[in-house]
Amino acid sequence: MRVILTSLFALSASPVLAASGPFISMNNTNFVVLLAFLLFIAVLVYLKVPGKVGGMLDERAVGIQSELDEARSLREEAQSILAEYERKQKEVQGQADQIVANAKEEAKAAAVIAKDELKASIKRRLAAAQDQIASAQAAAVKEVKDTAVSVAISAAQDVIASGMKAKEAGDLIDAAIADVGEKLH
Repeated sequence: MRVILTSLFALSASPVLAASGPFISMNNTNFVVLLAFLLFIAVLVYLKVPGKVGGMLDERAVGIQSELDEARSLREEAQSILAEYERKQKEVQGQADQIVANAKEEAKAAAVIAKDELKASIKRRLAAAQDQIASAQAAAVKEVKDTAVSVAISAAQDVIASGMKAKEAGDLIDAAIADVGEKLH
């Protein structure tokens, strides 16, 4: 079928009809060109060049189709990978947001705990300072009382020694011993 169509196109497109003089003559260049062309076409058909060219074109078409299919599959794979990475990126972003929110909450809780611990520490320090002040006051009062007692005793000794008789001194000592005995029991 290809051979017939090729021959018809070759004959219909020839400028042979425009030449003058006898057509079938070796002197007519148009006729010689026509014979050479037909011989060339015959040799091509004999060597099965149109089939080989068609086969090569078919192979090329199959190759191109396979490349297109491969490119399409690669494109689909790339799109699925892109969608997966976008999904993962959204998940990671969500996790990062959650981590930041948790960190803020933990920081607030830690600040509250630190504030409470600071208040407790301040209370403990104030209590310790008040205890020290009370202890120092008690020590100062005791020291003042001890000093007052010592001064009073020495003054009393001087007064008693200078103006008291032995019997009166003995009675006072006995009364003081009895007084001390009552206060200790």
